[in-house]
Amino acid sequence: MSSKRRPSWTQSIDAWMHRREGKMTRELEREKLSPHLPQLPTRLKPDAVTHSVCGYCSTGCSLKIHLRDEQAIGLSPHHRYPVNQGMACPKGWESLTVLDAPDRGTTPLLRNQEGEMQAVSWDVATQTFVERFQSVIERHGIGSVAWLSTGQIATEEMAYIGALAKFGMGWLHGDGNTRQCMATAVAAYQQSFGFDAPPYTYADLESSDVILLIGSNLCIAHPILWQRIMQNPHHPRIIVIDPRNTETAQLATDHFAIRPKSDLEFFYGIAHILLQNGWIDRDTINASTTGFEAFASFLQPYTAELASAASGIPVSRLQWLAETIASGERVSFWWTMGVNQGHQSTRTAQAIINLALMTGNIGKPGTGANSITGQCNAMGSRLFSNTTSLLGGHDFLNASHRHRVAERLNIPVERIPTSKSLAYDQIMEGIRDGSIRGLWVIATNPAHSWIHQNDARKLLQQLDFLVVQDMYTSTETAQMADLFLPAAGWGEKQGTFINSERRIGLIRQVKSPPGEALSDFDICQRIATAYGCESLLEEWRDPESVFRILARLSEGQPCDFSAIENYEMIAANGGIQWPLRPDDMAEQGTINPQRRLFENGQYFHPNGRAKFLFEPAQAMPEAPSASFPLLLITGRGTSAQWHTQTRTEKSPILRKLYPAHPYLEMHPDDAARAGLHNGKWVWVESSRGRIEVVLRLSNTVSPGMVFIPMHYAVTNQLTFPAFDPHSRQPSYKACAVRIFPKEH
Repeated sequence: MSSKRRPSWTQSIDAWMHRREGKMTRELEREKLSPHLPQLPTRLKPDAVTHSVCGYCSTGCSLKIHLRDEQAIGLSPHHRYPVNQGMACPKGWESLTVLDAPDRGTTPLLRNQEGEMQAVSWDVATQTFVERFQSVIERHGIGSVAWLSTGQIATEEMAYIGALAKFGMGWLHGDGNTRQCMATAVAAYQQSFGFDAPPYTYADLESSDVILLIGSNLCIAHPILWQRIMQNPHHPRIIVIDPRNTETAQLATDHFAIRPKSDLEFFYGIAHILLQNGWIDRDTINASTTGFEAFASFLQPYTAELASAASGIPVSRLQWLAETIASGERVSFWWTMGVNQGHQSTRTAQAIINLALMTGNIGKPGTGANSITGQCNAMGSRLFSNTTSLLGGHDFLNASHRHRVAERLNIPVERIPTSKSLAYDQIMEGIRDGSIRGLWVIATNPAHSWIHQNDARKLLQQLDFLVVQDMYTSTETAQMADLFLPAAGWGEKQGTFINSERRIGLIRQVKSPPGEALSDFDICQRIATAYGCESLLEEWRDPESVFRILARLSEGQPCDFSAIENYEMIAANGGIQWPLRPDDMAEQGTINPQRRLFENGQYFHPNGRAKFLFEPAQAMPEAPSASFPLLLITGRGTSAQWHTQTRTEKSPILRKLYPAHPYLEMHPDDAARAGLHNGKWVWVESSRGRIEVVLRLSNTVSPGMVFIPMHYAVTNQLTFPAFDPHSRQPSYKACAVRIFPKEH
């Protein structure tokens, strides 16, 4: 880099104090939680221990499962696993408890002519599945049915569902709930790098001297990763860029409280300052990228003054941030849903990628443009669900890819669709216009989680046939189903997950599923038999045989892990990051537990270079107005809550760690002007719905802005259905609302 100075703050007292306070915070959290954490029953000492990757977030922690008579009786964190190193969050501790909830599905249920759900056998359930979907197809065509999958089940199950649906039953359309959380990162990486390839390893959190956390409340959403930052010996400058003064922002060394959805102008302004001062890495740019000169020209109007006007951050602070990035030896950029869920989210993610590329902060320890994934197996879904991409990150539109997959699966190439599926939002719109008439929903809850919830529920009611396959009969979507298929959960089946750092980890069966519930894998095998296409999937006998198929499919792809022979090899190595090719094993002899991408400056585009990509910033689709003067943002509530709370609400311990009622954070000045009082129930209204919440006065939000956690069932009655044009990801984070007191 043309200007490299060791910043004076690296040895400052405030960095030391930050680390000390972080350590104290961890100790206080442990003291608070210790009375609630489950202990092994004193009369049931374990006679065996196995290990399994946690089934909540994408961090991919390993848990020690304590067994008696081959059934789990308790768990504790795995101390030697390279991800969590003996740590676990409250959700991980309660992974077993939620399996014993009274609303678990224990038998298939079919809605009768009176509209009531009644128990039926698996034979009746699978035959009904086949007959009803085939009836829809006969009347409306093969494009009239679709499935919505998940990032919550094993990779092998996702792959089986996708292969059954597209190769076996011939369906064209399927997407997953990863569209709600990670589609932006997928699109950004594919376009910029040539493949969906998060470049980092978690060790980079401990190697950086400057860490930027963008739209990421890491303390709450991924608490173990925050603990990894606390272990960084380099006294890093931790900079949070987030409209809200989150728990992470409060613990960071610096907080940039930008206006919601001003990210693109903000990062273009930082890039402008870097370029203007020559704080760029010309060697990296020239050797490994294309499009920089066009990007430099594009940046001319995005001055610090424009970025300041858009974001609300003073020019002097923008200049300080640019200089801090320029002078850092190892700078890493990390983002999550605050970036991904936006109306121009792909270009925002690429603005972050551009900063890493132009400063040479990629492919080296402590660097990277690093998207942190949401769900436990969203990365597995991205590569192997057979929805947005053909199995193994192949392309449905590429004839050579179709032939390669067909050959490796020993199926006719004509079985592979030559077009892409509709995206999640397009499937929902297909229901509206009548082109989609049947829907199969697996381990997700769109009646709660989909944007503009009231509209989503009306659409689901229009379907001719709705099948829901889930652990619990009580989810909002399961309650609407015509057919409910009871599924086993984490701990009741085996397979693999792929975490944020591309690490393939093993999940073990340590408990029997309740009643007649089956794993998603077993359910799909029954459907394949009933549909008459089981011979096409003859080799897909069990999860481990499917894993070997997927390893074979990955060969030659950027995600190649064909050198992984079996499950025990994964377990013996503390999980294995892709890629791992046979040549890698021959050269290295052993598997390095921490591996990053692009160390050689080569990317996955045909020319081996990364692309600078950019577009002009666009206005927020629904800005505050005279009728709706406040801007609502949503996000994580506490580390004890998870998504729609389908599982976390089943734990008495976790329920103690988060507020029972939905609440809204509001700045005291806004409340005073509206005559609203702390702790009182209020109405929150958008043009789409009205909900009741408890008011919390807080300086965590700026005047003109309010916040509601995403986990409560009512939240998405308010959200505005805008979608990024490149990723089709919903923009959950910003909509206009008004607030008034609830009359007693």
